[in-house]
Amino acid sequence: MFEGSPNLSVSTVADIVRLAVAPVFLLSGIGAFLNVCTSRLSRIVDRSREIEPVLLASRGREHGRWVGELEILDRRMTLVSWAISLSVVSAVLICVVVALLFTASLTASHFGTPIALLFIGSMITIGSAFAVFLVETLVGSRAVRVRSELLQHKVDESD
Repeated sequence: MFEGSPNLSVSTVADIVRLAVAPVFLLSGIGAFLNVCTSRLSRIVDRSREIEPVLLASRGREHGRWVGELEILDRRMTLVSWAISLSVVSAVLICVVVALLFTASLTASHFGTPIALLFIGSMITIGSAFAVFLVETLVGSRAVRVRSELLQHKVDESD
C-alpha cells in the first residue's frame, strides 16, 4: 500500500505529528467556541419556551411586546445556529488538513496547495462564524432594555 513511501521511522512519524499539532489545537479552540454557542442557544431556547405560554395568555399591548421578544429570540436562534454550522464546517476542513498532512507525508504526495486552500477555507469559515456570533451578541444586548414605563413607574404611597 505504501510502496515507495518514505521511511516510517519513529522520527518521521514524530515530524508528521508535529506538523499536525497546530491544526489540532485549532480544533480544540473551535470545540470551545462550539460549547459557548450551544450554551447560548440553549438559554435562548429556554427563554422562548418561558415566553410562549405568557404570549398565549396576553392581550393588547402586552401581546405585541411578547411577540416582539419572541421575534428577537427567533432571530438570535437563527444567528447562533449559523455560527454553529460555520464552526463545524471549519472543524471538518481542519480534520481534512490533518488527514492530508499525514497522507502526504506517508505517500510522498504533493498536497501543499490543497492543504493551504483547505486551511484558508477553514479560517474564512471560522472567521465568518465569529462575525455571525458578534451580530448575535449585538442583537441580544440591544434586546435587553428596561422598558421606559418601568423606569417611570411611581409607587402609590397612599396605601
